[in-house]
Amino acid sequence: MVRSRLGSVLWIVATIAILVTANLLVALGQLPTAVHYAVVPVAAVVLVVLARVSGLGWDDLGLARSQIRPSLPYAAAAIGVVVAVVAAVIAVPALRQFFLSEKYNAVLPALFAAGIVIPLHTVIPEELAFRGVLHGRLTHLLGVRYALFVGAFAFGLWHIASSRGLTGGNQGLSGVLGSGTFGQIAGIVGAVVATAVAGLVLSWLRHRSTSLIAPIALHWALNATGAVAAAAAWQFA
Repeated sequence: MVRSRLGSVLWIVATIAILVTANLLVALGQLPTAVHYAVVPVAAVVLVVLARVSGLGWDDLGLARSQIRPSLPYAAAAIGVVVAVVAAVIAVPALRQFFLSEKYNAVLPALFAAGIVIPLHTVIPEELAFRGVLHGRLTHLLGVRYALFVGAFAFGLWHIASSRGLTGGNQGLSGVLGSGTFGQIAGIVGAVVATAVAGLVLSWLRHRSTSLIAPIALHWALNATGAVAAAAAWQFA
């Protein structure tokens, strides 16, 4: 029992080490574009392979065939709710400024990101890594309740590096928080808190629906509608 528990801890440490390495390579490494976009997906595949080798089943990862059908209503509901909320927010001129991200200031790049880059580079790899492998390992060691919160905390920390330029690239946020050091720190803290909360919801949805399909759908809806809404906001601006 002690040996089994120690093994679980070591596998969790290895999982986190791989995630940290991938995160730092993407955020800090001067990588060729193709390599930059491949790092996180490759890391996710490696984590899944190691999970299977170490004894986790497809059901532990939320990837069992029998888990898919029960999760489809959750996936559809998640997408519907997000689209409705974002559409309502973008319709309010006073709130539209918070979608003015320089990254998605044109329609075609936003659509390409929503349909290709976001699902393949961000959503599916992150869900495999966090709600699949990490959630499965944490659940085996700590039980579902603690796994939800620890996984959410890790997901929030995952976004520290990627949120460093958040306020500088968003006119609405920089207008409220400023673009100086305080604004940058506030943007990072806000992003970590927001993504930790999102991670908690995604982990709960993974547990509730039994599959990765529902959290993948919600994660994609949040990111993709955000990109498209940003492009729409620029058209109104």
